[in-house]
Amino acid sequence: MDIFLVRHGEAAAHWGQDPDPGLSALGEQQAVVAAQALLPRLPGDVSLVSSPLLRAQETAFPLAKSLGATVSINDAFCEIPAPVPLAQRKTWLRGFMQQSWEEQPRELLAWRDHALEQLLELSTPTVIFTHFLVLNAIVGRVLESSETLYFWPDNASITHLKLKNKSSLELLSLGAQMDTVVN
Repeated sequence: MDIFLVRHGEAAAHWGQDPDPGLSALGEQQAVVAAQALLPRLPGDVSLVSSPLLRAQETAFPLAKSLGATVSINDAFCEIPAPVPLAQRKTWLRGFMQQSWEEQPRELLAWRDHALEQLLELSTPTVIFTHFLVLNAIVGRVLESSETLYFWPDNASITHLKLKNKSSLELLSLGAQMDTVVN
């Protein structure tokens, strides 16, 4: 069964500036392009799921509109819970991305594992609109990598997984990678 993980389009504010920004004008265009790329690849019984954060929901909108479908919200695919105040998130993020999962506190391991568990419970082909570090956590776990940063998914990139059975995921393709650093 196919699972498509879509990173949200470009946000209207940087990660350390606003806890829940919507999409920029470019992000809205990226969401349309992602929807157009996904449409021919999706079966009729596809489910749409989004992080509760606005930028992910807004990225889901063009595809949901094209399919006449609703988008379910699942907080398992929400951005990583940073254990620092908003103003310190960018510095924390840079440090986190240079570490391994073995160095992380139990809360972050639980966050990563919860996202993976939710994928394993899916029963229909699904498109999930999510975030940079969620993609890294899932792909890293599927490939058994200990690094917190496995790849640099670009805005509105599409990563393709296959759920082989209720306990196994296979990476079919990584989404397009960005040329610049995370905001």
